[in-house]
Amino acid sequence: MSKILVTGADGFIGSHLVEELIRQGREVRAFVYYNSFDSWGWLDTLPADIRNSLDVFRGDVRDSLCVRKAAEGCDSILHLAALIGIPYSYQAPDSYVDTNIKGTLNVVQAARDLGLSKVTVTSTSETYGTAQVVPITEDHPLVGQSPYAATKIAADQLALSYWRSFETPVAVVRPFNTYGPRQSARAVIPTIITQIAAGQRQIRLGSLHPTRDFNYVRDTARGMIAVHDSSASLGEVINIGSGFEISVGDTVRMIAEVMNAEVEVVSDDQRLRPGLSEVERLWACNKKAKALLGWEPEFGGLDGLRQGLALTAEWFANDDNRRHYKVGAYTV
Repeated sequence: MSKILVTGADGFIGSHLVEELIRQGREVRAFVYYNSFDSWGWLDTLPADIRNSLDVFRGDVRDSLCVRKAAEGCDSILHLAALIGIPYSYQAPDSYVDTNIKGTLNVVQAARDLGLSKVTVTSTSETYGTAQVVPITEDHPLVGQSPYAATKIAADQLALSYWRSFETPVAVVRPFNTYGPRQSARAVIPTIITQIAAGQRQIRLGSLHPTRDFNYVRDTARGMIAVHDSSASLGEVINIGSGFEISVGDTVRMIAEVMNAEVEVVSDDQRLRPGLSEVERLWACNKKAKALLGWEPEFGGLDGLRQGLALTAEWFANDDNRRHYKVGAYTV
């Protein structure tokens, strides 16, 4: 079986994706960000049988020679490596250009040079900005409401230009708001859950009115693999979303119910995005994924969200898991 290079394998979604691929019997080279501690990020927490099955490559997607070396001997790439924190993109936009745009260029160029069979580039629902029409289809206008979103739009278009210009076999998968075990506490669901799990009952948050289309990470990983495996995805952008929207405020209430806690939300100004940068509404149309890939969410709708939140809360309730987090601290 051919080897798949997964960039960003050490991150939240990447570690779940790698775990699912290994459990399916796939051969994986996990590209992790080089550091002097030889940390593999979240891959370090996976069961020994999964870790022992990995071919781990340490490097940096901003380095073209490094990316090419990582891709040698692989048949395809699932490209997830990126800077993703929206607040940090206000502070360090140049870093986002280097990692998200230049990193993607390095990936598609390596794939072109080496004649790889597929490159699946990971996008984000943030590229749509606030929904102008719902549910959001793949034809929705792209609006960069943050430096992060702008760099992801550029990365997507750069990747697709390689399909159009050189017939490099590229597909773009566009997940909506993924959540689940191992997610950074800068994201809203882990922020709420970690505070409640630590015994706090005054929950510090930003805006409560925006809506999101939350996707349990297992569904996102399955969707990415489906895009990777399908020839019908070549040259396409495909949403991976639950097809269900819920406000942040209602999400807080559902998490509190799941965790049997009474909470009070306290507004924290530092967690608010600038007004024109806030994405007010996200709600995915997932018909294209169903039609082209046969993919649909296992955790869709209100009941699916409740089930996914329960699984996420159970993971964060474990003290050994929660020790990776600075509970209550605001991390950009």
